[in-house]
Amino acid sequence: MIPQEFEYTVPQSLDDTLKLLHSGDRKILAGGMSLIPLMKLRLASPEEVVDIGRLPGLNHITETGGTVKIGATATHHDIETSPVIRAKVPLLAEAAARIGDVQVRNMGTIGGSTAHADPAADYPASLLALEAQIRLASANGERTIPAADFFLEAFTTALEPGELIVEIQVPVEESNEGYRYEKVPHPASGFAVVGVAARVKKTKNKITLARIGVTGMSPRPFRARKAESLLESGATIEAAAAAVADGEEPNSDLYASAAYRQHLAKVYAQRALTTALSRSS
Repeated sequence: MIPQEFEYTVPQSLDDTLKLLHSGDRKILAGGMSLIPLMKLRLASPEEVVDIGRLPGLNHITETGGTVKIGATATHHDIETSPVIRAKVPLLAEAAARIGDVQVRNMGTIGGSTAHADPAADYPASLLALEAQIRLASANGERTIPAADFFLEAFTTALEPGELIVEIQVPVEESNEGYRYEKVPHPASGFAVVGVAARVKKTKNKITLARIGVTGMSPRPFRARKAESLLESGATIEAAAAAVADGEEPNSDLYASAAYRQHLAKVYAQRALTTALSRSS
């Protein structure tokens, strides 16, 4: 299908962008992997599209004071191949490498994917497991919120009208942490039917930290806190993985039933945790 007619604007600065977003029916375009298909299907029909894909200062990847800072327009390919991310937060690089195909990774951005909040997207599981912070800006100022408070429901986030994601902030993983992102990709779209990001730290043969993010299984990504607590209390990986879907309402569709998604979450949590534990030192 063909999108409805719209105005196209390329702002020259972040301030200009935030002023545009302050009023009117406008949508942000970065990589376009989410917005353009919605517009072609007329599920989104903005009066104006604001292109920030080449906006200065939004595509950085740096490490400062134990935090990796990723600009919103950094592409999946940028994240997958960044020496900083590979060295400091390799779980995120591993997740980025599993997104879509080469064309999608070359164009899609972390800010766009995070803001779109598709319940089957790959990044949210890792951002939750890494306890990332999301920096937002608007014409009225800035705020930073934890990823755990950002994702609310399917395609619904804590973004307020006029706000824009400008940066993802991720604490550097410690040297004795292990990590793994495992997913069941949908054969047509590549989205996660179920995806599990695991991060564990072992001290003197005991798991002292466990963080598990899950995507695809329910209407929103979530932290499997019960499974995390079990691991930190000395339970086996099998026992923790069995609890990873507890308390969540699983999605169901033509490809995977709710019961099948629950089963996949347990199986892939066990796989992710086993590999993460083997990588910890």
